[in-house]
Amino acid sequence: MERFSATVIAILLLQVAPALGAAQPKPGWEEEWKRTLEGAKKENTVVVAGSPDPVMRNEIIPKFTARFGISVQYIAGGANQIVARLSTERNTRLYSTDIFMVGMNTAANVLYPNKMLDPLRPTFILPDVVDPSKWRKGKLWFQDPEESYVLRAFSSIASLFFINGDHVRAAELRSSKDLLNPKWRGKLSAEDPLLGGGGANKAARFYAALGEDFVKRLYKEQKPALSRERRQLADWLARGTYPICLDCRADDLKALKKEGFNFLEFFELTDIPGTLTSAPWLLTLLNQAPHPHAARVFANWIVSKEALEIYSRGFGYATLRNDADESFLPPETIPRPEVKYFDDADWQWAVSGRVEVRKRIENIIKAP
Repeated sequence: MERFSATVIAILLLQVAPALGAAQPKPGWEEEWKRTLEGAKKENTVVVAGSPDPVMRNEIIPKFTARFGISVQYIAGGANQIVARLSTERNTRLYSTDIFMVGMNTAANVLYPNKMLDPLRPTFILPDVVDPSKWRKGKLWFQDPEESYVLRAFSSIASLFFINGDHVRAAELRSSKDLLNPKWRGKLSAEDPLLGGGGANKAARFYAALGEDFVKRLYKEQKPALSRERRQLADWLARGTYPICLDCRADDLKALKKEGFNFLEFFELTDIPGTLTSAPWLLTLLNQAPHPHAARVFANWIVSKEALEIYSRGFGYATLRNDADESFLPPETIPRPEVKYFDDADWQWAVSGRVEVRKRIENIIKAP
């Protein structure tokens, strides 16, 4: 019996050992991390670009600087604005920016095809990051075809739209047909879908799920008020001027909800399943980074459990980490393994599908 037990244990250890080895950090990571930190402190700063982001400004930057003694210069702006700046600089062989925290459209259709990125995968050192057991996919999830340049850290169910519950009852909006009710004509608001960004993505999502006729009726016959200002959309919703907002964002409404405004968030309708989003950002490393060591430290920390939980709390998005606290998230935002969702951050959808659909939508809206 003892010999039999020893044999069984030996077999089990042989079976388990490869799996354990796969989850271990690479040998010598401590020394590599030490050298990286020393180089980063000599560089003294890291330059990060991304959208205007209160979580970055108020929480991430102070914590990162306090932790590592490295300052962060944050370039905030729209993706098109930042890309134009980077392109102008690169034409004169000027490289000012290290990290670009970006949306899928820009990553897939600008940065990657124009070879503006360096591989991210080799930059990761910390066991907290490289251990595959920490991630829901069983690995770091790179979106690009080479699985090395564009890292996804979030996968959350996106908002479909918001309503002001003092003006609209939730029961009045169960299916997509309810959005086309003449009762709501002139009562909806949206980001202008012709300007790109979230408004264009939402219109493309409606087109993919419900077709051309629905998009025509929603964006033309229902006469939504269009704006490029997120603050204005939130104000319209709060006042009840336009009590259905297709493109309002939870982080813009958070302060207003604390003041007592009765906002209700929809994630799906009976004929529109939930949509996965990679928001608030995908992580990329620009090539010719002027502060390579500091960029490496920032890249490792920003996808750590600590940093991603800060973002998750700030924006209300679910991360891809297995070990992240999600107790504060609405259950509707957390993907369920058994459900097949539409993934708005799918690479092929971003590269070809959505681009083609946007052209069709533009023709629909511009047609007399």
